Formats: sequence, structure tokens, C-alpha cells
Amino acid sequence: MTTERGAGKWILAQPENVIEDDDFLPIPRIARTIPFGYKEDPDDNDQLLPIPRELRALEKAKEYLQQYSYREVANWLTKQTDRSISHMGLKKRISSEQSNKRRSATLRQWAERYKKAISKAEEIDRTRIGARKSQIGVTAEDTGDGESAGRT
Repeated sequence: MTTERGAGKWILAQPENVIEDDDFLPIPRIARTIPFGYKEDPDDNDQLLPIPRELRALEKAKEYLQQYSYREVANWLTKQTDRSISHMGLKKRISSEQSNKRRSATLRQWAERYKKAISKAEEIDRTRIGARKSQIGVTAEDTGDGESAGRT
């Protein structure tokens, strides 16, 4: 793709780091709109099948966003994949992926913290229960309490 700017012409590089087709998995359909890089499964309307060529180009487009605008990268992506995506569609897709990545990282951190808290609570319960078991055999005579003599 050639783009004109005040400084002259420049060309976006072509995809180099190839991702294997097996790396992409089908996803469930949760909205009416089918996301870029996926197509509807002909056997199951609730499943979306990956289009590896589009998803590889999308991964490369993410790298290009460090250097070029959304509009320029969206035009490049459209030409590479023969599937239209607007600059705002690309921006929305990228931001939703980043948001989902942050959310999943946060949930994983919470899960680790909850695991630690549960193990600490279980340890406290074991020691507390152990303390009660040691006091079960103690009678009122041993404690010096005359009223409860005879109770065990």
C-alpha cells in the first residue's frame, strides 16, 4: 500500500511472521455482527469459524498501529484480505481485545488471591478445630468449675 504524505511516499511492509492456522480456534457467536477474521459456521449458527488469513493480517495490523494511523492500517488490511473494515471498526476491535485481555488478567489475579485466602482460612479452621478437640476431654473438675461437673 502506498500512501502520500507531505514527506513523500512510503510503503507498508508485508506480513512476515507467519502464524500457523492451527493457532486460531472457533469462538461462540454472541452478537449479530460477525467480527473481522471470522465467518459463520454453516453447520452451527452459534459458532464462528476463524479465517486464518484475516487473523494473521490483523495481528500484523496491530504492530503497524504503533507507527501508522487507524485509517491507513484499515485501508491496508482491507486490501490484504479483500474484506472491508473501517478505521473505526478496527479501533473498536483492537480496544475491545485490549479490554478483554485486561479483564481476564484481573480475574486471574483475583482467582490467585482467593486461592490463597481459602487456603489460609482452611488452615485457621484446622487449628481452631484442633484446639477444640484438645479441650473436649477436659472436665469441669480440671477447669475448677463446680457447676458443670459430670458433663464431658
